[in-house]
Amino acid sequence: MGHGGDIIHELTTDHREVAELFSDIESMPPGEPRRKRLADQVTIELVRHSIAEEQYLYPAVRAQVPEGDAIADREIGDHATAERIMKELEEYSASHARFDQLVARLMIEVREHIQDEEDHLFPMLRAACTPEALADLGDKARRAKRMAPTRPHPSAPDTPPLNKVLAPGIGLVDRARDMISGRGRGS
Repeated sequence: MGHGGDIIHELTTDHREVAELFSDIESMPPGEPRRKRLADQVTIELVRHSIAEEQYLYPAVRAQVPEGDAIADREIGDHATAERIMKELEEYSASHARFDQLVARLMIEVREHIQDEEDHLFPMLRAACTPEALADLGDKARRAKRMAPTRPHPSAPDTPPLNKVLAPGIGLVDRARDMISGRGRGS
């Protein structure tokens, strides 16, 4: 992940990548082992994306958008729900019946969240911020995603300043675990 452009372009491109991974999962029969690898990749991408949003998008929304606190709190709540699902999903192989239930729930949650952001939040932010501010936020989001965790951590802080302090260390540990286990490599 790391596409260039302002924060809205960056995050919208992330959304398209996750939607494509969901489509790939849906195209495979239940129990297909590749579905687990794709679900792991979805988790990696969503966790990185969420970290960038929580560190930079939502603080900007709070500061710039009317009723931004309520909007940001709702979006962070959506993240928490998805993160709990992803954490539980880690426990199951693609052949387990619970795997399909959790993937379906995650798809619903994430698709609704994406639709809300793209239809409502992003236009409000674009109207409230200068192009330069949005470009700066895009740069910051890309840096955050490079250092972000790759696994769900539902009990980790999701608002600044603690999320900015802890995420890089957690991310380092996650990436080491992924390298050792092979998680996130190919489908």
